[in-house]
Amino acid sequence: MPKDSLPAPQARSYVAATGAFRSGGDTPRDFLERCIGDIDTFEPTVGAFVATNLEAARAAADEATARWKAGKPLSAVDGMPVGVKDIMETADMPTEQGSPLFVGWKGARDCAAVAALREAGAAIVGKTVTTEFAATVARGTRNPWDPSRTPGGSSSGSAAGVAAGMVTAALGSQVIGSIIRPASYCGVFGYKPSVGGINRGGSFDGFSQSCTGVLAATLAEIWAVTRAITASVGGDAGHPGVRGPMTLPDAKKPARLAMLKTTGWDVAAEEAKAALAGACDALRAAGIEIVDARSHDGVAAAEAAIEDATPLSRRINAWEGHWPLNTYARDMDRDGLSGEMRDRLATAEAMTQSEYRDLTGRRDESRKTYGKLSGDIDACVTLSAPGAAPVGIGSTGNPIFTVPTSFLGIPTVTLPVLRAEGLPLGLQVIGFADRDAELFAAAGAILSICGRG
Repeated sequence: MPKDSLPAPQARSYVAATGAFRSGGDTPRDFLERCIGDIDTFEPTVGAFVATNLEAARAAADEATARWKAGKPLSAVDGMPVGVKDIMETADMPTEQGSPLFVGWKGARDCAAVAALREAGAAIVGKTVTTEFAATVARGTRNPWDPSRTPGGSSSGSAAGVAAGMVTAALGSQVIGSIIRPASYCGVFGYKPSVGGINRGGSFDGFSQSCTGVLAATLAEIWAVTRAITASVGGDAGHPGVRGPMTLPDAKKPARLAMLKTTGWDVAAEEAKAALAGACDALRAAGIEIVDARSHDGVAAAEAAIEDATPLSRRINAWEGHWPLNTYARDMDRDGLSGEMRDRLATAEAMTQSEYRDLTGRRDESRKTYGKLSGDIDACVTLSAPGAAPVGIGSTGNPIFTVPTSFLGIPTVTLPVLRAEGLPLGLQVIGFADRDAELFAAAGAILSICGRG
């Protein structure tokens, strides 16, 4: 499918329009209609949505319009068009999890994050495509920058929908690389919080490394959506949730950054490596010290601690996915599971509780090692993906640069400031556990130095 069959995609910032909402120069309803116009343009080719409820979104936007006009918006996201990854329950639309086993399944309730967003006035536009059970098997969404390429996964539809201006923000989830990688491929901002940072109640997403996160047009939208959720429903059970101001934290230039190569370096495209080097040069020119494993022993130790992040994460996930895959195979329809899911189940059934305990113990030690950097390093930077989105929609691309942050349980954002093959590529900025607001402050400063790609 030729990429010139679509106009150039452009993400839409809702936060940037709120001044016009207050003055009467624009309205949330008109903003939504522009998004719906982009749905009409892009959706037949891109396929970002499983379902939409435009009638309900329009009603929410109309209510928000009245509140902004009266100077009494419920929140910064009042009226914001939002998509919801299709592993998260919504009262008004099915939750199919990218699986034929759940086609048309409707739980008739909102997950915690969606309930909080509705209470804050957001206009929930639709359910965005996910890979099967937010894992490996793609479900046909295309990259709006080039429909012959993958948008990444598993938050495929969320990334593509934001990139094409169909929604301003969308909820995603990440247990391996499912927010940062698609955000990178589609040229939008993405955020995976610290483990437990955003409440996952009502999301079919029980892995210990997984997080609900946000993909959006700007950092301001990501933070506004995050805080609208956590101020209402907090984080996962046992976690207070992401904290900080209700508006984007002020940018704060870091003094020292660590450049992580990770095991992804060997497979990264030379153009991608050069783009990262150029960003580091710009940061140095702005007075920021950049260290790496050659110049800093702590960074070398952190690199060693994440060397096996991918195989360890995959085995941890296999054990944790034993249920419900075993009951899907036994009580529903084994043939409704992809070959990849049946293989994952077989892996889990061959594992033991002792092996899982050892795996999580190794993960705990790696997290301690990385955490030691926090007293000396403000944040880390690396690529968000090995290169531009690969051609073909049967695969979602290589998550090798994103696995470490999931494994370590730490917050990370991707900034769409790099390019490769003339397409978007993200710069990943990585923080420290439960210091998400500090990460956004550093990311804002880095963004101002590196600019948009």
